[in-house]
Amino acid sequence: MSKDKDKSAKDTHYATLRRAHRDQKRARGEIPTPAPPKRRKGAGDDWKPPAVAPDQVYLYGLHAVRAAIDNPERQSVKLSATLNALARLDVEDADALGFPVEIVSPQEIDKFLGPDAIHQGVMLETKPLPVRRLEALKDSPLLLVLDQITDPHNVGAIMRSAVAFDAGAVITTMRHSPTESGVLAKSASGALELIPYIQITNLSDTLGELHRLGFQSIGLDSEGPAPLEGTLKADKVALVLGSEGKGLRQKTRETVNSLARLDMPGAIKSLNVSNAAAIALYAARRYLAK
Repeated sequence: MSKDKDKSAKDTHYATLRRAHRDQKRARGEIPTPAPPKRRKGAGDDWKPPAVAPDQVYLYGLHAVRAAIDNPERQSVKLSATLNALARLDVEDADALGFPVEIVSPQEIDKFLGPDAIHQGVMLETKPLPVRRLEALKDSPLLLVLDQITDPHNVGAIMRSAVAFDAGAVITTMRHSPTESGVLAKSASGALELIPYIQITNLSDTLGELHRLGFQSIGLDSEGPAPLEGTLKADKVALVLGSEGKGLRQKTRETVNSLARLDMPGAIKSLNVSNAAAIALYAARRYLAK
């Protein structure tokens, strides 16, 4: 090895050691953590969302749009896509879709959806899905009930897990819950089209109705009196999850049949609600398969 290369390797090694030493001091609070860099002002800073009518929904992202096109219950109005995105959607005959297709640039979609939307070159204007009621429940013995989880990213991720574990529906309240939107659909990565998303007015009344239908409702609580695995008793299960931070509301805690916790051996005892939903669904599916 030449002297120059040897010196460069040593410099890199010592630079790595210095960074590690600084990180350790920051972790101990001995030196301050630098402030994150300020976002540079750009063209997207003055972007304002366009006015959207109540019967308009704009979906974006390849998985969400492909699933919407394949959903017979979804009424599509217009597809805007780049040529590359259209090819990735496997649309061989645009005329056969039954609604207009417009070839656009990524920048044209940016102007409509904003600078932060990861649209992958495709946007679909649609009508909202038909309103789902409790009678839309499948025969599945497993349901998810959400108690005022407001973040559409979390609800979308929960939908993905619900579809993966073949839950019959995701039930949530009309207030303090995300409505059908591009963010929700993108986070769900197609799952919005595959599972009933049922929005109800009164959660306590709905839990009572589920009890009459034979469901055991179990509220997930980090301080629950028993592990989930030992709480599952019935042939039909409705898992109830509360919002991050607040958890289940008091009325919900009083209405569910049981409260249960997810036992975790590590130092952290609480999880992001979408992760908790996936673990709870896995445990419930294992129990129901017995």
